[in-house]
Amino acid sequence: MRHMPERPLDPLPSIKIKLSALIVGAVGITVFVFWFGVRILGLWPSVSGVAAAIVALVLVRFVARGLTTPLREMAEATQAMAKGDYSRRVTDTSRDEIGRLARSFNRMASELAETDRVRRDLVANVSHELRTPLTALQATLENIVDGVAVADPDTLVTMLTQVERLGRLVVQLLDLSRLEAGTVPLDRQDFAVAPVLAHAVREQKLNAPGVGISMTVDEPGLAADGDPERVHQVVANLLENAVRHSPAGGAVEVRARRSASGVTIEVIDEGPGIPDQEVNRVFERFYRADSARATSDGGAGLGLAIARWIVDLHGGEIHPERREPHGCRMVVTLPGARPTAVRA
Repeated sequence: MRHMPERPLDPLPSIKIKLSALIVGAVGITVFVFWFGVRILGLWPSVSGVAAAIVALVLVRFVARGLTTPLREMAEATQAMAKGDYSRRVTDTSRDEIGRLARSFNRMASELAETDRVRRDLVANVSHELRTPLTALQATLENIVDGVAVADPDTLVTMLTQVERLGRLVVQLLDLSRLEAGTVPLDRQDFAVAPVLAHAVREQKLNAPGVGISMTVDEPGLAADGDPERVHQVVANLLENAVRHSPAGGAVEVRARRSASGVTIEVIDEGPGIPDQEVNRVFERFYRADSARATSDGGAGLGLAIARWIVDLHGGEIHPERREPHGCRMVVTLPGARPTAVRA
């Protein structure tokens, strides 16, 4: 952000006060110069009056230029932004309305720059994620058409896997775009937590035969306030991520308990964990803590981003914690059920 030394009128909190000070100062300087020219220097009144007017105009021009500098800079920065340059910032040292406008403008410019960066990264990442399975499908189909390869069951299974990967990516992108646009309605209700977790665990067990998955709910009647379908999606994404990063023969635990903030759900794995420097980035779209393995296993780096959006829509919280001696604990906090009947 651009900062310049404060100008004489910057500390004043209002444009009205600045204009009043400018007028009073200009009149005072004019009277003083006129008096000094006539009484001290012995100039003709007309000459002294002209000199006083010139001094007043110079003073007004100097001070007024400081008042309007942020507006001129905003006009120039707006033109630069229209051409795609979001790096421009304006002087924001003034404490009046123009200064507040300048600070708001700088914040908007920073947000636009970040949005533009995310957009470019999104296009690049989506292109990469789509190109990888499409390239594999194209190469396999060309080999079959040319007679180099035979459409045996193994080849068809490989092709089906790539198609399923494309399908998952499209569904995740659609979900993420709807969540960000706020067009996903939540069917909020009081629901029992255990059946939602059990459903997600059963699904993941079918896809991860080499990893043990267990579930623990502290109390049978534990209930939360939210959309059970979306909460299931959160837990399923967390479980998929945990299984992907767990070693063969490892264990993943799903726990649910009542907490002061409502209901806390934990998904715990025995993987390498999340490095401290990456904790704040794991919820970014397409970000992978282990790019090579995530790509080979079909992860697109969208699961945690979708989970965070859903939890935020519920007014909850999600964050990772380190597990000793190794592993990761993803903690989700949701509002607790209201003191009414719970629908399973």
